[in-house]
Amino acid sequence: MTRVLLTVDGAGNLREELARLIKKERPRVIKAIAEARSHGDLSENAEYDAARDEQGFIEGRIAELEDQLARAEIVDPKKLNIVGKVVFGALVDLYDVESDTEVTYQIVGELETDLERGRISLSSPIGRALIGKEEGEEFEVITPGGTRGYEIVKVRYE
Repeated sequence: MTRVLLTVDGAGNLREELARLIKKERPRVIKAIAEARSHGDLSENAEYDAARDEQGFIEGRIAELEDQLARAEIVDPKKLNIVGKVVFGALVDLYDVESDTEVTYQIVGELETDLERGRISLSSPIGRALIGKEEGEEFEVITPGGTRGYEIVKVRYE
């Protein structure tokens, strides 16, 4: 069984989605199916077919979330005894040498990746390059856009 790495926030978000699907979406779609059934002939009932399709999607997502949470290894970097070293869940302020700008990334698992929010996957080129590095270190990483140089300005655990 493959483990799923999650931050505390990421696990919370998955639990919230699961609760919403079970408590709100599942009952809503069951009600929609019952209503569509009451309209008679199911063989030509588009409402019924749409509601059944939605039910299949919801049940599939519930099963997927339950599986991911069952396999989850939740990592809280605040509870690790480290200072200034990049680990899973850390927020890292980087100086991008090529663009002369600073960027901030959080190293997260595959399920939490969101580049717009600065959440990069542990398995991304930059994520892999950052793990284990310390504040002040400079490094280069080969990305799909070419080689980029960075300096680690600050590492935080929030």
